[in-house]
Amino acid sequence: MGILSVYQDTAPEQPLKVLTHVDDIAATLAEVGVHLERWEASTPIRAGASSEEVIAAYRPQIERLMGERGYVTVDAISVTSDSPEKTPLRAKFLEEHQHAEDEVRFFVVGRGLFSLHIEDRVYAVLCEKNDLISVPAGTRHWFDMGEHPHFVAIRLFNNSEGWVAQFTGEDIAGRFPRLDDF
Repeated sequence: MGILSVYQDTAPEQPLKVLTHVDDIAATLAEVGVHLERWEASTPIRAGASSEEVIAAYRPQIERLMGERGYVTVDAISVTSDSPEKTPLRAKFLEEHQHAEDEVRFFVVGRGLFSLHIEDRVYAVLCEKNDLISVPAGTRHWFDMGEHPHFVAIRLFNNSEGWVAQFTGEDIAGRFPRLDDF
């Protein structure tokens, strides 16, 4: 488990609190409607596994979540420093946006920083291997994969169209720490 830093949305220079214990992080996020849990693979995953193999290794957890929350589609995304799309993907995710559906990500490998802008707070959640985060529909947020990304994530969607963002036009994301600052 990573780190949760909670900021006043007008004061990015100093967090109000920093949590490192998984139960404390999950409880604090639950207070604002964000779900966090840990998953373990049901079968070992080899390096270079296909998306299908990655999804198969977590099939029981995926099926449970799909049944509980009505998600209709699942995929896996892999981004590394060598990925040709890393720069435009990072730029797109770094802008504050929201979705009409939940944003659910499970980190199979690597890490990423979700920053959630809820009321007058920013919850910066450093997600690492085995972390699942579910950001509720309508939550303003941004995601940083870092300058040198390295992650594999399973994504679940309520919408068969996949990731559809509504950008807020706010510049808040540029004022807060990035993944490389954690």
